[in-house]
Amino acid sequence: MRLGLTETIDCAHMLPGHTKCGQLHGHTYKVEVVVEGDARGGMVLDFADLRSQVREVLGPYDHRHWNDVLEYPTVENICQRIATELSRKLAFPFTLRVYEGQGKWAEMSASPVPRETSV
Repeated sequence: MRLGLTETIDCAHMLPGHTKCGQLHGHTYKVEVVVEGDARGGMVLDFADLRSQVREVLGPYDHRHWNDVLEYPTVENICQRIATELSRKLAFPFTLRVYEGQGKWAEMSASPVPRETSV
């Protein structure tokens, strides 16, 4: 079973050396997260829990400048950065799609990072 949600963040960026995107500009990024798992007890995951985990990852980037955290902030690199951070939070395999404005997106799938257990 797959379960998903959509969030948005607004960010600025520039792509050094790029003819059109080398100037500072901004986008509304639509971020779709789809987790996959068994519907135990009727649910894969509570939407509130999923939204909380996604917002924890996205919050620090909202209304920020991507170039402060990524050397070359293409939508592909942004997607990879968010996926890496989500894989530390989510306990399910997931697919992440990040839209840069309307109709342009990058997508990748990731698995949760195994959490260390205390012995």
